[in-house]
Amino acid sequence: ASKFALEALSDSLRNEVKQFGIDVIVIEPGGVKSEWADITIDNLLKNSSNSAYKASIDRFAQFLKKSTENNSEPSVIAQLILTGIESKNPKFRYVGGYNANIAVIARKLLSDKLFDKIVLGQMK
Repeated sequence: ASKFALEALSDSLRNEVKQFGIDVIVIEPGGVKSEWADITIDNLLKNSSNSAYKASIDRFAQFLKKSTENNSEPSVIAQLILTGIESKNPKFRYVGGYNANIAVIARKLLSDKLFDKIVLGQMK
């Protein structure tokens, strides 16, 4: 949810500051290798042991472990950012990293209901 909020804020900000010669770009990264997934999984499992969401969280933890195996190196996203910064005419959005294009295309082509069904189906 926070990524979508930042994207909306960036789109609004881009329109607001364009008159001052300021460009605002959005970086849409796919999966990136980091410690984030392990930290998230540990915290989720620790804090959900007595929760009504325990079964869902256990499934999500397994999904997260599997889905991060092929993530891109951080340098891929760093290069994407550098490309946007150095461009004289930057694009509004830069997409890169593991599975990023697939997610962006699926989001545009599929209905919200079908997209949600696919995402939730991945966590079973």
